[in-house]
Amino acid sequence: MSVSRAQPLYRRQELAFSTQYAELKERCRNEAQLLAGTPGSLSLRTGTGHAYWYRRYYAVPTKEAEDFVCKQGDDAALALMRQRIDFATWAQQQVRALRQLGFQVADKDVARVLVELYNRQLMAAGLVVVGTLAYMAWLNDLGVVAVAVRTQDIDLARRQKLRLAAPLSLLEAVAASQLEFTPVPGMPSERPSTSLKRPGKDGLRVDVLISGKTLGQVVAVPELLWHAQTVPHYDYLLQAERRIAMLAAGHCVPVNTPAPERLMWHKLYSSARRASDRSKAEKDLRQAATLAAVLVEVDDLSLERTLPEVPAEVVAAAKSRLPSLQALLQAHPQTLEQMEAVLRR
Repeated sequence: MSVSRAQPLYRRQELAFSTQYAELKERCRNEAQLLAGTPGSLSLRTGTGHAYWYRRYYAVPTKEAEDFVCKQGDDAALALMRQRIDFATWAQQQVRALRQLGFQVADKDVARVLVELYNRQLMAAGLVVVGTLAYMAWLNDLGVVAVAVRTQDIDLARRQKLRLAAPLSLLEAVAASQLEFTPVPGMPSERPSTSLKRPGKDGLRVDVLISGKTLGQVVAVPELLWHAQTVPHYDYLLQAERRIAMLAAGHCVPVNTPAPERLMWHKLYSSARRASDRSKAEKDLRQAATLAAVLVEVDDLSLERTLPEVPAEVVAAAKSRLPSLQALLQAHPQTLEQMEAVLRR
C-alpha cells in the first residue's frame, strides 16, 4: 500500500521571471497616472475646421471611448500621450507574459476599478487593498507560484483618515470605471451601504472595511462620502502597510497592502471566526499556511519574532486551527516546527 506524499503549498519562480516582474512593478510605480482601459491609439479629427488629437480605446470590451489629447500642433502634449500609450502597451505585454508564467493576475473588472482608485490618488492617501487580492499580490512579490482561488471581491480598508485635501466620493471613483455598480443593500434602506456590487450572482463586489471591536458595525468614512464595516483587529492588520503592486488584466497597479506576516496572522484569525462559511474559512486557512511557508522558507522570517505584536485573541484563534495547519504544512517541516513552537505555548 503506497502512502500519498504531501504536496508543497508553493514553488519558487525562476529568478529571471521575478526580475521581469520587479522591473514592471518599479516602472509602474513611477507613473503618476495610468491609462484606463486598453492602451488604445491616437486619432486626428479635422471635420470642424480645427484639428484635434484624441486617444481612442476600449474602457470595457464592447464600448469604445475617446479622450481629448490636444490641438493639432501641440507636439509636446502629443508626444507625451504617445509615450504613455507605448508604455501601457509594453506593460500589457509584460502582464500577459507573467500570467503565462504562473503569476497572479486579477480580471478586467478589478483592473478598471483599481486604476480609477490609483489615478484619484486614493492609494497615495492611504487606502489599502486587503483580502485575497492582497494575498495574490504578495505571492507575486515574494516570487512564488501557489494556488489562489479567484475572487470577485475588492476589499479596501483604511487604518486612519485618508490624506485627502477634500472629500472624494468612492461611488464616483468606482463609477468612473464605466462599469455598472449598485450599492448593497439597495435603497431604500435604513442601513448605510458599505459595499458596491456589479449585476449578477458572480458580479464584482467592492467592500470598505475598518477596524472595530465588533464585526459588522457600520461606521462613516466622511473623506470617501461612504461607510465602512468594522472588522476586529484591523488596527493590527493595517499598522505596517507596504506598497507593492497588483497585476490585473493588462495593468500593473501600485497598491498598498498589509505586511505579509500580519496578513498571515489575520487570515488565521478569520479562518477560525468564519463558523458559518466553511469554504471561506478553509480558503483563509490555506492562504495563511501558504504565506507562513513562504515567509519562513523564502524570506527567512522568524514566526516567534512576529508574535509580540500579534493580539492575544488572534493568537488564541490561531491555536484552534493548529491541527488543520499541521495537515497543510506536512510538506514544510521547517514552517511546521516554528508554527507548533509559537502556538503550543
